[in-house]
Amino acid sequence: MTATNTKTRVKTGAKRTAGKSAGKTTAKAGKLKFSRETYVKWHRDMLLMRRFEERCGHLYIQQKFGGFCHLYIGQEAVLAGMSAGILPSDRVITAYRDHAHPLVLGTDPKYVMAELYGKRTGTSKGKGGSMHMFDRERNLFGGHGIVGGQIGLAAGIAFADKYREEDHVTVCFFGDGASRQGILHEAFNMAMNWKLPVIYVVENNQYAMGTSVERTSNVTDLKVLGHSYDMPSANVDGMSPEAVADAMAQAASHCRSGKGPFLLDIQTYRYKGHSMSDPQTYRTKQEVEAFVERDPIQAVKQVILKQKWMNEAELEAVDQAVRTQIEEAIQFAEDSPKPDASELYEDVYVTPNYPFVKD
Repeated sequence: MTATNTKTRVKTGAKRTAGKSAGKTTAKAGKLKFSRETYVKWHRDMLLMRRFEERCGHLYIQQKFGGFCHLYIGQEAVLAGMSAGILPSDRVITAYRDHAHPLVLGTDPKYVMAELYGKRTGTSKGKGGSMHMFDRERNLFGGHGIVGGQIGLAAGIAFADKYREEDHVTVCFFGDGASRQGILHEAFNMAMNWKLPVIYVVENNQYAMGTSVERTSNVTDLKVLGHSYDMPSANVDGMSPEAVADAMAQAASHCRSGKGPFLLDIQTYRYKGHSMSDPQTYRTKQEVEAFVERDPIQAVKQVILKQKWMNEAELEAVDQAVRTQIEEAIQFAEDSPKPDASELYEDVYVTPNYPFVKD
């Protein structure tokens, strides 16, 4: 990863071909930068994200829960790499494709599943559903359904940490479609002017719903969006947890040094539709298959096997353990109670003595 010269104007076009992404999917055997523990954790974390989302897709079709449902399948390397590049005390905020974020941060899957079911035991007490996952103890600040809304909130969180002189970095995820929202420019300007410790991350899965990056803007190299504000930026291979971890660590170090925000254009790909209602008529089967061939879970698995850290039977046992954990989470959600009607009046902020509020 290299930061770009902010005076250079680039128009490259983010090609939707699997071989064009920056970086390499796996490190060469014998020259690994990351430890056995890191690769083993990446493998399990990505399996947990993948299997959880696969079951979510099945449950949604069975009408176990409703509303919108956006799956993270294919993008797992982004969060796996992030977890190795930041500290547990750092903050994370994201958009509505958010089931995997609490999982990688350590939230028990049963609470995430219960939230999808709208149950009282969910991460947001069943009030948020698929698009509003929160876990304050693990510094996850959502899960936001308003496109780009979290971009401004991330600046506010980072401002609060800087004001309190606390050593935290805020990682703000948003999609390539949200990068066209006006709030991005307002937040970027303030973040650079006040040197806020925030890493802005475009989870660039190539499509804003069904519209490709090339059709939404003349600027297709999204790292260029930071140039007007002298914000350092970089393209990152989002199919490689190694590349993401390196990029996150460099960006976090930059932020902690007091130099202000950093922009990462992490180029990834979702194997499924934008949401469960997406017919996916805007892309070819061959395009999807090309990215599936670079699947990060399989790539990390091959590193583990090549290094003889685990064998096939041990890796299969991990997969089975993950599947069992998810089935237990589903049962927990099924058995959990629905919120009581009185919850309508809890966690709601109102002005004291507002004329329409009864005691």
